[in-house]
Amino acid sequence: MNQSSYLRFLNLIDALGHIKSGDQLDSLETILLNHIGVRKSNGQELLVNDLIFLKDYGSPATLHKRIKSLVSKRYIDLIVDAQDGRKKSVVLTQKAIKHFDQLSGLLEKVVKPY
Repeated sequence: MNQSSYLRFLNLIDALGHIKSGDQLDSLETILLNHIGVRKSNGQELLVNDLIFLKDYGSPATLHKRIKSLVSKRYIDLIVDAQDGRKKSVVLTQKAIKHFDQLSGLLEKVVKPY
């Protein structure tokens, strides 16, 4: 069976996951990181509350736990607003940027003609 580009991409991502260290992202963390990456690539500010109330992905408590996990795995940082300490901006770390660069490289490899 001839694999589609997307299935080859998923196979490469799976292989990459087996190579990486113990700080693997679960499916919800991946969804959140992708959401953050898209928003940031569009130049949009993103607050923790914006993520916690993404009802399609889980309860606020579940999402808060995953945000804390992304921080502990060093994919994102939370910056407290100097004027309103209740607001925390979400920023991507170098590790997250490297992660997206790796995925981009895999995608380019898959769609490149043989």
